[in-house]
Amino acid sequence: MRFLIVLFASLAMTVAAGSAYSAGDAARGKKQFSRCKACHAVEAGKNKIGPSLHAIVGRKAASAAKYKYSNSLKAAGEKGLVWNEAMLMEYLEGPTKFLKKYLGSKKVSNKMKNKFKKKSLRENIIAYLATVK
Repeated sequence: MRFLIVLFASLAMTVAAGSAYSAGDAARGKKQFSRCKACHAVEAGKNKIGPSLHAIVGRKAASAAKYKYSNSLKAAGEKGLVWNEAMLMEYLEGPTKFLKKYLGSKKVSNKMKNKFKKKSLRENIIAYLATVK
């Protein structure tokens, strides 16, 4: 029974997460991703100041090979954070605030300082990242 409850909750989260990026425009997101290119690449294995975002949607946090993550992002990955669309929406709005909430900590370390307050921008960028596999 517990398995079914967990399975149902996971499916519900997946459906809810799917609506977050499905509202976005991937073509616009590709252009808007230029704001992220200074620090991130979308090519597999190509880390810059930030990790590669290739196949980020559905990937465990802090799991890009050969990238040194902050202790807080590593802790989030160890706690089970997987980058689905809903998590990315919240993270991109305020990375430090997101990590504080997710980890239940008042103090976190985080390398990403950019915040994307505009919901449509976040939706578009996530829609684009969802195509990068």
